[in-house]
Amino acid sequence: MRFFLKIVACSWCLIGISCTLSFGQGASTPDWESFSKDPKIIKQVNELLSQMTPEEKIGQMTQFAGQGAVTGPTIDAQFQEYLDKGMVGSMFNVFGAEGLKKLQKNAMEKSRLKIPILFAADVIHGYETIFPIPLAESCSWDLELMEQSARIAAVEATSAGISWTFAPMVDIARDARWGRVMEGAGEDVYLGSLVAKARVKGFQGVSSIEDFKKEHTLLACAKHFAAYGAAEAGRDYNTVDVSEHTLRETYFPPFEACIDAGVATFMTSFNEISGVPSTGSQFLYKHVLREEWGFSGMVVTDYTAINELIPHGYAEDLKHASERALLAGIDMDMNGAAYIQHLSSLLKEGRISEKMLDVATARILELKFMLGLFDDPYLYMDTKREKKWIGHESHKKAALDGAHRSIVLLKNKDQILPLKKNQQKKVALIGPMIKEQNSLNGEWAIRGDRSKSVSIFKGLQDEYQGSGVKFTYAKGCDLLNEEGEQGFKAAVNLAMESDMVLVAMGEDFNWSGEAASRTNIKLPEPQRALLKALKATDKPIVLVLLNGRPLNLSWEDEHLDAIVEAWYPGEAAGTAIADIISGDYNPSAKLTMSFPRNVGQLPIYYNHKNTGRPLDPKNRMDYKSSYLDVENSPLYPFGYGLSYTTFKYSNLSLSSEKFSVGGEIQVSVEVKNTGDYDGEEIVQLYIQDIAASVTQPVKSLKGFQKIMLKKGEQKRVSFTLNEESIKILTADLKREAEAGKFNLWVGNSSNDASNHKTFYYE
Repeated sequence: MRFFLKIVACSWCLIGISCTLSFGQGASTPDWESFSKDPKIIKQVNELLSQMTPEEKIGQMTQFAGQGAVTGPTIDAQFQEYLDKGMVGSMFNVFGAEGLKKLQKNAMEKSRLKIPILFAADVIHGYETIFPIPLAESCSWDLELMEQSARIAAVEATSAGISWTFAPMVDIARDARWGRVMEGAGEDVYLGSLVAKARVKGFQGVSSIEDFKKEHTLLACAKHFAAYGAAEAGRDYNTVDVSEHTLRETYFPPFEACIDAGVATFMTSFNEISGVPSTGSQFLYKHVLREEWGFSGMVVTDYTAINELIPHGYAEDLKHASERALLAGIDMDMNGAAYIQHLSSLLKEGRISEKMLDVATARILELKFMLGLFDDPYLYMDTKREKKWIGHESHKKAALDGAHRSIVLLKNKDQILPLKKNQQKKVALIGPMIKEQNSLNGEWAIRGDRSKSVSIFKGLQDEYQGSGVKFTYAKGCDLLNEEGEQGFKAAVNLAMESDMVLVAMGEDFNWSGEAASRTNIKLPEPQRALLKALKATDKPIVLVLLNGRPLNLSWEDEHLDAIVEAWYPGEAAGTAIADIISGDYNPSAKLTMSFPRNVGQLPIYYNHKNTGRPLDPKNRMDYKSSYLDVENSPLYPFGYGLSYTTFKYSNLSLSSEKFSVGGEIQVSVEVKNTGDYDGEEIVQLYIQDIAASVTQPVKSLKGFQKIMLKKGEQKRVSFTLNEESIKILTADLKREAEAGKFNLWVGNSSNDASNHKTFYYE
């Protein structure tokens, strides 16, 4: 069901708007669809719009960047003159309540109509308190956790003057070469849609129109519409070529979920689809987003995306690009200065209409009224609130909890972990990430102080202080090859003198994120060479990884004793990792992206289609859909992750083997903690439509529950399957439930086929 905002009466107040304006019966009522559905806000927007010149409307449709970090070529637009004229709708990459108040005061005191500025930022996984990167957080499968971290980010950002974030990124991503996988929730549509909803709810924190005026409302932005995660060869900004069926089946659902959650804004994607760049696509923004889905919020481009219609070969110059973007229904130009330079002349030439400007401007103004910025332009710019909430102790505790829940245990041979504090052991700490701080927050760590993030070295020293475990340290090598093998000898000697080796390796944070695609997703060669030298010592080796994407760990999986995928855990990194290593926290996270055996398997994902010649893993015959040199399966599949305890699944049962229109089936399974530790387990339900009018994946996630079991404890976990659970997208693009036979599995990962049943829909 769509999310509809409750209409709440509010006082009609235009504080800050010049009293010389006339808001009488002659005010026009332009044809635009309201997001708020609030009659008083609609009237406020229309009255103000009727007083605006075309140039002032175009100014509202323009966003300028400040002096913060940039994600592309900066267009040198002298925005001060536009600021004075009230021709800046939004600004981003400017921070701090005091500084933003000065900019807002400039706009309110010098401009004719006193329209407040909307300040935005890339608040992706925290503002100053930095949580794990979104891909890591998604591995918690904890929707409440993800909503909470978004809420905390919103509280901090809004305390510093920001009222709009360019998040969440809800692109489905199945190719680890693409650096922006770190921003999303992985490869699965079902889970990705639920995560998208949780993040929108967390950022915005609203359930009614009146809630938008609360001081910690941060407008969310669903990005990047659409299919950006399917860029060819995993290369950022590259072409996407998928069918409309695939768009609707795989890439659209998380965006629809954002609308269901009440998201206020959308962002365009850099890629083209079917030969049309997204920022110029009337199919995406007019037909699908507006007409079909009924979205009435605001659409902003990504950074200079209108300008990029020219090198795409879709526009001959910036004027032409501006025209095409507006015709596609794009409301705001992010830092391209395209609209502000060319829409006036396009209007005079009759190539666009003033009605188009009215509609776009109305959508922007409505958000400002909804946020209460006309009542109080400085609502978000309170230095006392900023001092109180940014870096609040409760936020730091939540960041540590998020890091705990996001770390995935990939291998643990002979239960080498946890490293208990009562053991008398000498442990060599080796690797370029042991004392690293700069990368721990990952990409998009906006205002987080990287120098304050807890290193693995400090985390372990604090955790094991006064215990029988004694640490020694050698760096061994750099992330890349600046020191060559000069540090190998000291590291190997240290390993020889120790009982076990803990190695921390990975990627520099700049190697993932935007414009950070890689064709080699192994650990860099100096790190791999060091691992091989350490392996020759015959000492047990635990590898801790800090990275923003799935890596090729085939060698490491074969030769090392334990592998801990910590991702970029955020500011509490070292503390969280030490808690995992010691067993103070039992790892519970499971992968939301499959890890390939090598880069040649990419893209790889669990819910692939079968072929007419599917491979039988037990009988690798010729002329089957397989590789000559590697298995088809991933090294670590979607949904996989180990615990220090063990879980046994048994007695899978169905309330019925059949159901029909309006019916449902109850699925239940017994799960028992059979190990020596209390622990959490993520119980996963998958189904397969065996014969459909359109071929279906070999498995599709349809439900999951995260449960806590004390050692020896047993619980029965239940799921409900109904018509919605089995609907498919038919050849004529309708979502329908088709009669037939289905496979069903409940287990600990997408690869667990031990608990299987069949059922029928009639």
